[in-house]
Amino acid sequence: MTATAPAPSPARAARATAYLPRLALVLAALLASLFTAASPATAHAALTASDPKDGAVVATAPAQVTLSFSEQVAMGDDSIRVMDPQGKRVDTGELRDMCSGSTVRYGTALHTGLPNGTYTVAWQAVSADSHPVSGAFTFSVGAPSATSVSLPDRQVGGGPVGVVYDIARYAAYAGFTVLVGGAAFILLCWRRGSAERPLQKLVVRGWVTLTAATLAMLVLRTPYTGSGKFADAFDLDGLQAVLETKTGASFVSRLLLLGAAALFIAVLFGAYARRQKVAAETGSEGTDRTRSASTEAEAEAEAGAGAGADEATDAEAADEAKKETSDLAFGLAIGGTVVAGGIAATWALAEHASTGIQPGIAMPVDILHLLAVATWLGGLVALLVALHKVPDIEREAVQRFSKVAFISVLVLAVTGVYQSWRQLGSWSALTDTSYGRLLIIKVSLVAVLVAIAYLSRKWTGRLGEVRSTGGAEAGAPVEEPAEVLAGADVSRETSSGSDADPRRAAQLARQRAAREKARDKQVRDADPGRAGLRRSVLAEAGVAVVLLAVTTVLTSTEPGRAAQLETNRSAAGPAVPNRAVKITLPFDTGGQNGKGTVRLELDPGRVGANTLHLWADGEDGKPLDLPEIKIAFTLPAKEIGPLPVAPDRDAPGHWSASGVQLPLAGEWRIDVTVRTSDIDQTTVQKNVKIG
Repeated sequence: MTATAPAPSPARAARATAYLPRLALVLAALLASLFTAASPATAHAALTASDPKDGAVVATAPAQVTLSFSEQVAMGDDSIRVMDPQGKRVDTGELRDMCSGSTVRYGTALHTGLPNGTYTVAWQAVSADSHPVSGAFTFSVGAPSATSVSLPDRQVGGGPVGVVYDIARYAAYAGFTVLVGGAAFILLCWRRGSAERPLQKLVVRGWVTLTAATLAMLVLRTPYTGSGKFADAFDLDGLQAVLETKTGASFVSRLLLLGAAALFIAVLFGAYARRQKVAAETGSEGTDRTRSASTEAEAEAEAGAGAGADEATDAEAADEAKKETSDLAFGLAIGGTVVAGGIAATWALAEHASTGIQPGIAMPVDILHLLAVATWLGGLVALLVALHKVPDIEREAVQRFSKVAFISVLVLAVTGVYQSWRQLGSWSALTDTSYGRLLIIKVSLVAVLVAIAYLSRKWTGRLGEVRSTGGAEAGAPVEEPAEVLAGADVSRETSSGSDADPRRAAQLARQRAAREKARDKQVRDADPGRAGLRRSVLAEAGVAVVLLAVTTVLTSTEPGRAAQLETNRSAAGPAVPNRAVKITLPFDTGGQNGKGTVRLELDPGRVGANTLHLWADGEDGKPLDLPEIKIAFTLPAKEIGPLPVAPDRDAPGHWSASGVQLPLAGEWRIDVTVRTSDIDQTTVQKNVKIG
């Protein structure tokens, strides 16, 4: 909402706003269907290659299993598990960090002497934007076989734990929005609201919700990224491991900042609220004194200079109190902005903004985006509470919120455009990826919200007109319901004996409360502009709830840029290393001293001319001078090869060849034939990607 606009006719505006709550219910139903159909959260990082590859059949058991990812991930010693056909683990349980430059690769060593059969590799990791990823695949040694290991059908981050964790994530965003938006509404739009109990409850509940949700996510982080069992939430070792991660550090930082936010709330609703109440009472007394003096001219003449001196003293005291209140408000605004920005940073530093391109720009932009959303939507909720619970909220407060909301929407639009460009990367990602489709829904909801806000601005223009012409204007008597008047008569008749009868005193207190409530309701309902504004703001708040939910789902969805990159890499096959191809192949010719390994390096590992180096080592790790070694390259997909290569012996156990030509890109099979005696010979092979 912004400044006032031409007021609509009451009948037409009432008909328009009567349907707004129904619109909010429809959007809530759409939200429910969205969550029902939503799949488990997909993360930023994705598996791009593995060695051995999924479904591969290798001649001999590999020495290790390696996995390559599209983005940086966090893995532990138990993150990669390799099981034999009987389900027994055959890996050493030691994680090998093989990352180099832009290549993100991890591996685990396998035990020696593995028999032929089908092996299962199960892995899980946490991407750099805090979301868990997992998967599984199989490869075979010698030939495929039956296996008792079934591939997991549950994605990490799913199941009941995933549902509870997602609810806590949504509650955290909602609590942050209400906490920041409610406090901003009080300081920027309606400072007198700091002394109003309904607004105090709203902001405190926002703080409690955010704190409880953060604690819940902290304790559920271990099962959420691991086993998926609620019992693991009480695993202290797992909790310690979480605290050592970037996500755990963000949770702890948020809790510390929430401690500072508690101090901010105590000052806002304590010292500041008391000063606002005193200032309001002082202003009311001054107004009453002026009105009384104007009707009693003779009393003013008799008071003379003494009354003038008292008024001067009161004016100085009022100015001093106003200055102190303004200074405190300024301090609260600065401190609150710092705390709110710090809490917003705990999301920016641990989620999508911290990964991908331009993180140095994306994180500050994300902080501004979160603050703008909270100021707008949280302030909207605070305005709704004030309109329903506080009948005498000033028209100026609503107009000030209009301006604050307008600025928030501008910031939201600018930062949102940048974030959309950064996360999508192309126009096609809007319709081809889940992230893009959710973004379209979010933009549509924002458009609906702005359209409803346009009606709210019109109702804001009617507030002053009704107060100046209607029967509910200041000083006009309010016609109370008959039953309340009857209760008031009884109250007056028996007030003298109320002290002696506690039961009667309680009855009178209830009657007085009912009378005050009826009066407030009548004052509130006597203003059609206020009633229309309440309905439109209620509809805005309903749409805001749905918008916040869609935003929560969006933060746990793989960005369109990463999704398209993953799709392109999948279509192109395994990732192509941006360096020399290096492979290690164990061999066993079956004869005396027939066991060892060959290490092959193909540089640069690209189409065209390459330089090949090969080293042979015995079981003792020393160079093994073989009588003969042959190498051949085959591209089965194009029916090219085998292309033989006869390397030259450079030194004992070392051979090389230059100008090795590979004409096409693709999945090449390298066959290495090793002869250790006149009759002992074997061939080992491995597939590599040549770009």
